[in-house]
Amino acid sequence: MDAIMNGIAGLFEWIQGLGVFGIMLGLMLEVIPSEIVLAYGGYLVSEGQISFAGAMLFGTAGGVLAQLFVYWIGRYGGRPFLERYGKYLLIHKKHIDYAEDWFSQYGTGVIFTARFVPVVRHAISIPAGISKMNLGRFTLLTTLAVIPWTALFLYLGMLLGDQWEQAHEMASPYIREFLLGALAILIIYFIIKWMKLKKGRAQHGR
Repeated sequence: MDAIMNGIAGLFEWIQGLGVFGIMLGLMLEVIPSEIVLAYGGYLVSEGQISFAGAMLFGTAGGVLAQLFVYWIGRYGGRPFLERYGKYLLIHKKHIDYAEDWFSQYGTGVIFTARFVPVVRHAISIPAGISKMNLGRFTLLTTLAVIPWTALFLYLGMLLGDQWEQAHEMASPYIREFLLGALAILIIYFIIKWMKLKKGRAQHGR
């Protein structure tokens, strides 16, 4: 346990030394959950070591690139590869099962909503890659979800200062609000999709 804690402490020192680039690389590596890296980034902002704008920009970039990496693994490696090596990305079989269920049930629109759901959000890029979802659409929906997630934990890290480790506990009410908003957007998405489908059938029936 001491070795693990020393390794994590070393990683935070590395992030601090690299500034905004460290935040981006920390998120891309996914050795530590993104919310912890971002909260630490918020702490660095509160200390005046980096700017909030820089942390937002590089934090968003790191979050999106991390998901693109998982997307490409799903697209070219498939589920067998991920079941074997996914543990190194903190992705396990149960995560893949949940993500595939969500994706098959809700379609590509879930890429945005699932980012705010525990268990699912880390693995939702896998079925997107396996199904060869359009890369531009995937990137857009991922970016739209990563931006508020990044802003939230940077803000909480700034607010908490040297108590930034408590950001995850403090975030629960905010995440619930994000999830409700995301679900509302998903419902609107399905309504629009259903109306287009109904209109198309009516036109073909003429």
